[in-house]
Amino acid sequence: MRHPPRSALKGVAVAVLAAGLAGCASTPGDPRDPLEPMNRKIFAFNEAVDRAVLKPVATTYRDVVPRPVRTGVSNFFSNIGDAWSAINAFLQFKAEAGLRNTMRVAVNTVLGLGGLLDIATEAGLDPHPEDFGQTLGHWGIGAGPYLVLPFLGPSTLRDTAALPVDLKATAYPFRHDTQTLYGLAGLRVVDLRHRALGVTDVIDDAALDSYLFVRDGFLQRRRNQVYDGNPPDEGGDEDDYYYDEEEDDQAGDDAGAAAPAGAPAAEPKPPASVSND
Repeated sequence: MRHPPRSALKGVAVAVLAAGLAGCASTPGDPRDPLEPMNRKIFAFNEAVDRAVLKPVATTYRDVVPRPVRTGVSNFFSNIGDAWSAINAFLQFKAEAGLRNTMRVAVNTVLGLGGLLDIATEAGLDPHPEDFGQTLGHWGIGAGPYLVLPFLGPSTLRDTAALPVDLKATAYPFRHDTQTLYGLAGLRVVDLRHRALGVTDVIDDAALDSYLFVRDGFLQRRRNQVYDGNPPDEGGDEDDYYYDEEEDDQAGDDAGAAAPAGAPAAEPKPPASVSND
């Protein structure tokens, strides 16, 4: 049974740390975040809920449930995500990624006991995550303002619009069994939170302003996901947050306020798929 190495967690933590340090240097009134006062209040609420409920539950889950069982749970949800990733890859005309994700689902479902074992990765078929927010971004829909959603965390206007589609699609196999659906939803939340324990510890220890740390890291990560790790230079691309006609008249036809595009969780969008053992 495949278990993500510690090095994967360290890599994610370093990437988040780098983005967060850049965020700490951000100037107030970031045009990507016009709703910052409201977002900060929701962020504080989410942090309080996490400290009181989610983190203790996730920590207990990590300490009590054997590692092979936890890995199997993560693999099961990842297999469902791969099926939706395949559909979104095809919607973006990414045939290779779509076929790769389709093959992953077939291999892991048939040979991996319904997805509990990640046979595909061991065979060299690495995942290529895609979601509906990325699909909208691929077709030129701008990210819009940064949003913090109650309980769900960082998002953007585009991500928030895409979220119901993502949730509906990943819940589709269990649509006729409400009890199972709710049980799996709860387990999914615990699984996601336990895999993020190491990363959130880094944030708590390193960030001068955890709100900016999370915001800038999230927006950078989502921009890279939309552009498959090769985003265009910031300043006038299709993924602009705003377009100011007055400023355009003064600066010329090419002016406009461009900013990184955000796009989820998890699955609401999940945190990086790493384990914290």
